[in-house]
Amino acid sequence: MRFFDSRLTNGVLEGMNHKIQLAKRRARGYRNTQNFINMAYFLCGKLDFSYPRWAAR
Repeated sequence: MRFFDSRLTNGVLEGMNHKIQLAKRRARGYRNTQNFINMAYFLCGKLDFSYPRWAAR
């Protein structure tokens, strides 16, 4: 019902939650909680780790 008032959905949050749940299932446990939190940030942060391409000579 809230959607009709504000025209906002929680689709983005549901997508992030899905990624975190997949990470939990895939890892079958982490050594400590901080490692799991770091993995959640890594998966949901959309970081770009591409290497710079060198110009052809």
